[in-house]
Amino acid sequence: MPFTSYECVKAVRRYSAFILIVDDERSFGDVVAQRLRQRGFAAVAVTSGLDALKRLEGSNSIEVVLLDLKMPVMDGIATLQLIKKGHPLVEVVMLTGDTTIDSAIETMKSGAFDYLVKPFDIDQLIDKINAAAKRKRDREARIREVRSRPYISERERDDLISRILDEA
Repeated sequence: MPFTSYECVKAVRRYSAFILIVDDERSFGDVVAQRLRQRGFAAVAVTSGLDALKRLEGSNSIEVVLLDLKMPVMDGIATLQLIKKGHPLVEVVMLTGDTTIDSAIETMKSGAFDYLVKPFDIDQLIDKINAAAKRKRDREARIREVRSRPYISERERDDLISRILDEA
């Protein structure tokens, strides 16, 4: 169930960030969500890329997605590409047991904020989540500022927003 607007306003004071965990291993996702909640994050886990996309469609409060690279049906790269297409401000940290450089390069080229190899240290994960959430909030603030400029054309406004969204 997505976070409601009321829950988001209430939770802004309580939570560090809103996290969606996507991993086909339910127990892994649930444990990570629990550990993040214990550290002050709002976190929910789903088991597929399709479930993640549905969750994102129903909520604008999710700031960071932790996404497993290797999943059946829709893998992490395909899910990442769809997330970035439909929700360009949401930051994605890829999680995987695959330590090859090629997979890391591919995820970064597809728009991932960062990449973390399993098993990982929870403090390292939290550092990446905090950095990703900060980037999302900073970009949102810059877009709000551009939208509030009174003396620029709609085309200029759209160009500025596109540049913000295209930043690596």
